[in-house]
Amino acid sequence: MPAENSTSRNPLRQVGQGDYRYVAAAGWGELPAGWSFVEATSVAADSNGNVFVFNRGEHPVIVFDRNGQLLRAWGEGSFTRPHGITIGPDDLLYLTDDMGHTVTKCTAEGEVLMTLGTGKPSETGAVGFDYRTIQRPAGPFNHPCNLALSATGEMYIADGYGNARIHKFSPDGKLEFSWGEPGAGPGEFHLPHGIAIDREGLVYVADRENSRIQIFTPDGKFVREWTEIARPCQIFIDKHDIAFVAEVGYTAGMWPGTLADTEATGGRVSVFDLDGKLLSRFGGGKDPQAPDDFYAPHDIWTDPWGDIYVAEVTMSAGGYKGIIPADTPSLRKFVRL
Repeated sequence: MPAENSTSRNPLRQVGQGDYRYVAAAGWGELPAGWSFVEATSVAADSNGNVFVFNRGEHPVIVFDRNGQLLRAWGEGSFTRPHGITIGPDDLLYLTDDMGHTVTKCTAEGEVLMTLGTGKPSETGAVGFDYRTIQRPAGPFNHPCNLALSATGEMYIADGYGNARIHKFSPDGKLEFSWGEPGAGPGEFHLPHGIAIDREGLVYVADRENSRIQIFTPDGKFVREWTEIARPCQIFIDKHDIAFVAEVGYTAGMWPGTLADTEATGGRVSVFDLDGKLLSRFGGGKDPQAPDDFYAPHDIWTDPWGDIYVAEVTMSAGGYKGIIPADTPSLRKFVRL
């Protein structure tokens, strides 16, 4: 596999390798005057290629068409702190609210169909968002992160910052079982942040602070893991059984008491087959202002044409601290060649 490409401010420069090469669509998804994502925490595309951006601005759900034209926005006042978004095959949305300790199922226009969670954190003993303070695993939810759907509609939820569990719910919202506890062994987690399910029903968990993806059977039995990954935040598996991973790397969002390693990779995107073979990789975090690099990749999705969308938590990972400029891009699109 070739080394990661050096960064450039040329928006037409190709990134990636092999069959998975892209061009950055600089400036895609322009907002109206006075609007801001603050930071785009997550992004997903529906079956028509419309793109839904879950963000921490005044308009939590902002919808664009494939060309980046604004279609609508909604959700004002409905979420405590947006975190993750998933769109099902029926184009219904699932939105995780980490500080609200809930997951909401709704239509593309914002009609609420189901809410999971009580709105209060489960009793794990955790102090806020710090996974290192978890004393015991518990039920749903304590700062949930992301959700994945099985082929028959079961909901698997990564309950990460204040817990160390994966929860499986039936399609009608009944908790079926949970697994996981704090740690670094098989079936243990240090911040289960992202989650995806392949067509065979295997569950892929982005175990972020263990820098690995763990793979489980549908009933939670450990199968294997991928380890050549730098703090993965989310994994998305497309209809061709290709896995796209958003890696925050080691220069952004480091926990208090830990130091960023300037020699280690920063934020990047990696593409794998389901055997864990690396097919393509780009980014590295050397120039977060460039249209073809990253600072803090947090979520990833591909549309029906194979274009990649990446949401970055630029403000909470560095912008509020003055580490990077406040106008560092938080939403990026890469057009597949």
